[in-house]
Parts: sequence; structure tokens; C-alpha cells
Amino acid sequence: MTKLFVGNYRWFVVSLLFVATTINYLDRQLIGLLKPILEKEFAWTETDFAHIVMAFTAAYAIGLMVSGGVIDRIGTKLGYAVAITVWSIAGMGHAIVKSVTGFSFVRVMLGFGEAANFPAAAKAVAEWFPRKERAVATGIFNAGPSVGVVLSLLIVPIILQYFGWREVFWITGGLGFVWLAFWWFFYETPLRQKRLSAAELELITSDQNQSKSSTNGKIKWQKLFTFSQTWALIAGKGLIDPIFWFFLFWLPSYFSSTFSLDLKKPSLQLMIIYLAATVGSIGGGYLSSWMIRKGWPILKARKTSLLIFACLELSILFTQFASNEWVAVVLISLAIAVHQAWATNVFTMASDMFPVEAVSSVVGIAGTAGSIGGILFPILIGYLLDTYKALGNITVGYNILFTLCSVAYLVSLAIIHFLTRKSERLRLEQIQ
Repeated sequence: MTKLFVGNYRWFVVSLLFVATTINYLDRQLIGLLKPILEKEFAWTETDFAHIVMAFTAAYAIGLMVSGGVIDRIGTKLGYAVAITVWSIAGMGHAIVKSVTGFSFVRVMLGFGEAANFPAAAKAVAEWFPRKERAVATGIFNAGPSVGVVLSLLIVPIILQYFGWREVFWITGGLGFVWLAFWWFFYETPLRQKRLSAAELELITSDQNQSKSSTNGKIKWQKLFTFSQTWALIAGKGLIDPIFWFFLFWLPSYFSSTFSLDLKKPSLQLMIIYLAATVGSIGGGYLSSWMIRKGWPILKARKTSLLIFACLELSILFTQFASNEWVAVVLISLAIAVHQAWATNVFTMASDMFPVEAVSSVVGIAGTAGSIGGILFPILIGYLLDTYKALGNITVGYNILFTLCSVAYLVSLAIIHFLTRKSERLRLEQIQ
């Protein structure tokens, strides 16, 4: 194993992060794909489903706020292990509940566990990569959501063909424990990793001031709120994360109701859309990294990339005029690809502006803002869709939502730019 990864062990580490994030979104997405089946079996309304989604997002928000600081204290290895254990048990728990309350409870558990994924992954990237490579590394693990959703589109119909919806949760929930064995055996911080070559360690630490233990260098968590950089990340996640969750949980239902898509069969349309997110995630990281290699200041490269993505996102406006499902596929594919490109750069900005000892905490805070938006947005979604469904034209509800989504990125970028005009990279002693 040592010889296999000489000089490239950091990329093996990011592959572990990618697989964990893929499993994270595979488990998360199942309820969206099974929504038509579950709402018939349990007589759910759109508002019932919105409440279940809100239970997850509320727990996710609290989990992000807590898990970021915890991971900065106990370290990435243990923190990630605990998180995937909790969310895998919760995922399997969906198979035994029978009511809106029961599903809400297991979604709360799932939200608490899954919340640690991105703070832990962002911290691992900050530990394992020099700044010039971080956006690409972040783009790789941030491609996990789209791959996880595509896997769910493949796996769910196959399991349903031979078993039932409960077996979907049992089977997929067990995948996290397989990953856990690999993580526990192969992961350590660079200074503790015996499989790491001296040359690669020198590269990793070339522009870092990394302590010997990721649990050293205690920070004052509450002090993070006094910096404009933190609020910029809150804006970058708080206004935008709810949009991806809308695409994640309601997009299968949109195609089912608008274009009569049969969700009991593998859906090429949805696979194309979510695979586009993979391209956007990696491509978005590559764009800002390319600018930095060309000599651009780091923050200017990130914000210029965000401006390009915010302008491209306006294309989602035209979805409301799409009468053909493949036109809708193209437009929504672009929107989701651009969203993931945006998310990659916002995640990377955390390690650009904060020391590695605080990255998990600040990502957790920003993610909490996104989850709070994710709690509130489904209220509007449920209201609009139920209202227009009763009027016999649910597509109008979706069109209003697409319009709101299209302008949110420019608003978020304006706030980010205002808050980071005079920003510089914070030192550890400033937040202790």
C-alpha cells in the first residue's frame, strides 16, 4: 500500500472523502426518490413531506453548528467515524417507521450524523493539501453529492424490482460501515501518517503552519462571529444551500408531475442532471485554481469565479418555458452544475481565509446558515406546490420557485464581495 501511493497519498485521502460524501447523499436522497411510493402508502400531502424535510434540515443545522467545533477538538479521524456510524444507523432506521412522526424522527438522526461530513471533509483537505490544490481537492469530494444521487437512481429501481422500499434503506444504510473500515485503517493527519513520503509531506506543508496535532491550537468558537470573513461564508451558504436541497428533494417529483416520468425505472433524465453536478464541482474548483496559477490573488480568483457562476445561474429562469422534458433537462443540468461549482469555491474560501485549526468550525457555522435556509424554504415550497396542485397546475408553483432560485446567487455574491473587500487570511492567534 505504501508503494502504491508514494507521492500521491493525499489524492487517496481525497478519494476517501469523495466516497463518504457519495454515501452521505445516497442516504439523504432516498426519501426524495421514494416520495411517490411513500406518499401513496402513508397518504402524505406535500406539506407532510415538507415537514419531514424540515425535520432533517433543522437537525442538520444544529448538527453543523455543533459538529464543526467538535471535529476541530477531537480531530478529523474520530469525528468522521462517529458521524458516519450515526447516519448509517439512522438510514437503516427508515425501514422500521410508519408515520410522519416516525420518519421525522429518523430524519433528525440522519441530519445530526450527516452534518459532520462537510466540516470534516473541508478540514481534511486543509490538513492534506497546499492552498494551490485545495479547490481541485474540494471539487473532487464535493462531486460526491451528484454521484450519490445518480447511484440512488440506479440502485433504488433495482432493489424495488426484487424487494420493497424498506429493503432500500436496509441495504444502502450498510454501506457506511464498509467505508468506516477503510477510513479507520488508512487515515491519519500528514505528520502522523507513516505511509506518506518525505517529499509529499514537504509539498503538503509548504504553505501551511500546521501543528503536530490537529487537536492542538484551541480556538474561541464564539470569536469567529466577530470576523467579516465568517459572515461572508454564511451568506455564501445561507442563501444558496436551500436551492440545492430543493433540487435534491423535489426534482424527481417535478419530472414525475410535469413530464410523467416513471420513478420506478432508472431515469436517464435525472442521471444526466445529477452527473452534470460532478462536472460543475470539479470544473469550478479547476477554474479558480487555474486563475491562481496564472498569478491572480487567491480571493480575487474565488470571487471572479463566483461572479461567472452567478450569471450562468440566471439560465434557470427559462425552465418555466420548457414544454419538452429534454429542454428542461439541459437547463436544470446547467443550473445544478453551476451550483456545485459555486459550492466548491465557497468551501475552499474557508481554508483561504482561516487557519486549518478553525476550518471545520467555520464550515460548520456557514453550513448551519444553509440549513436554516433549508428549514424555511420548504415551508414556501410546500405552500406553493399544494396551492397550485389544488388549482390543477402544479407546474406554476415550480416556475415561481425556479425564478427565486435564479437571482439568489447574485444577491449572495454581492454580500460576499462587500464583506471581503478588505479581508486577509486570519492567524490562529487572532481567534484564540
